[in-house]
Amino acid sequence: MVRKPLVLLTVCLAALTINLSAMVVNIALPTLAEDLDASTRSLLWIVDGYNLAFAALVLAMGSLSDRFGRRPALVVGLLGFATSSAAAAMVDSSTALIALRFVMGAFAALIFPTTLSIIANTFTERRERASALGLWGASVGIGVALGPVGGGILLTHFSWHSVFWALVPVSLLTVAMAVAFVPESRDVTVPRIDRPGFVVSVAALGTLTWTIIEAPAHGWASTSTIAGLVAAAALIVAFVLVERAVEHPMIDVTLFLDRRFSAACAAVTIAFFALFGFVFLITQFFQFVRDYSALETGLRFLPVAVSIAAASIVGGLLAPRCGTKAVVTPGLLMMAVSFLWISTIGADVPFATVVVPQMILLGGGIGLVSTPATESIMQVLPPARAGVGSAVNDATRELGGTLGVAVVGSLFSFQYGERVVSLLGDRVDVATSARAADSVGFAHVLAQRVPGLERAVDTAFLDGFGMACTVVGVLCLVGALIALVSLPGDRYDPLAEADLVAVPSGGGGSIR
Repeated sequence: MVRKPLVLLTVCLAALTINLSAMVVNIALPTLAEDLDASTRSLLWIVDGYNLAFAALVLAMGSLSDRFGRRPALVVGLLGFATSSAAAAMVDSSTALIALRFVMGAFAALIFPTTLSIIANTFTERRERASALGLWGASVGIGVALGPVGGGILLTHFSWHSVFWALVPVSLLTVAMAVAFVPESRDVTVPRIDRPGFVVSVAALGTLTWTIIEAPAHGWASTSTIAGLVAAAALIVAFVLVERAVEHPMIDVTLFLDRRFSAACAAVTIAFFALFGFVFLITQFFQFVRDYSALETGLRFLPVAVSIAAASIVGGLLAPRCGTKAVVTPGLLMMAVSFLWISTIGADVPFATVVVPQMILLGGGIGLVSTPATESIMQVLPPARAGVGSAVNDATRELGGTLGVAVVGSLFSFQYGERVVSLLGDRVDVATSARAADSVGFAHVLAQRVPGLERAVDTAFLDGFGMACTVVGVLCLVGALIALVSLPGDRYDPLAEADLVAVPSGGGGSIR
């Protein structure tokens, strides 16, 4: 007999483990820079190497888990994640750590779509599935909370190695729970892996993600960035052509002609673009402008984390009753308002009366978007092909997050760099000014050592911060319009469950 609450607890813990790994490293970056003598570029890849491997492999991993079994895929992924985390805790160079972050990202790409696929196959009735997805989505909020807070506590008492050691027992506990509670499921009719589609999808997502990550360093108008984007676009077109031509495609690309599917993917991408961009900006604001410690910074993530978790559950309950459109559209509007509000803050902004409400509004919006949009994506595919649907959902999340860091970081760096050079003027030499423009951390140290520079550095930071937040706010408004026009407005109809028609393996398409 399937014990559904224990199955849900297991997959939520697995998803939480992945989210913890993504969040906890950000808090450890200053310590890693000192202990490993890591450059800014190395620090970037310690964070984004994980994201690159995740985004490039997640679509293919979802298809593999459908064919070979979801419980074995979850167990293998978790064991590999635990092993690579332990190895990361024992290295003594930034190069080795970057390599292991790629390995961790690859195993995370196997775990994450499998968790969503298990939910889709265990909770087959829409209202029940939506509630389960709400709790699964809440694990994102919990990860946003526990990652920074837990990382801050560990770094206060132990070395940076502890943030990786901490992931090992959590992963092993989840393995034991998966073996004990998760039933085996697979689609025996799924054909052998679509190798051309696998190779081209990895190449396309990898090239796009790599180009986005590298764009801030090379410049968005540079030859390498333009060439990378053109190559990624060509590979995406090639992937579409391959998938339309092969007999058993990894994913039916005509799914994106279904507005429920494509608009929901866009909503998820925007939500995680905003979340990762926000984390990137607000972490620096707390540490460089407000001079908070790692633990103090982590604790100040609690309002947004708690609101994401709570709103994910609420969104999962409301979507079947009110319709996806009625929940996602207000969620995107809440995100837009929060970012436009955040763009106006100053260096001495009160935390309790201004920043906390902004965080609650933002987290509430993200929660209302992510769970119903995910549920809309999963509705388009039958449970037998849930691995592919969940992988597409996870790929949009990860690409959205990578885009958020890269684009927001590039916008911020451009505006901040120009302003700090202008404001510092002739008070420092040209070389020092240029270095301050390239590194907020260096500018912060410089401002502490040279009287009179702190105000100039903070003003430049807030100018870049404000412009980036404004752009994200406008993007969320555009997303709200897309959701209003394209997402389904239908409420839950129990009679409609009987009308669901399973699509043959590899066929994709709508399930109605």
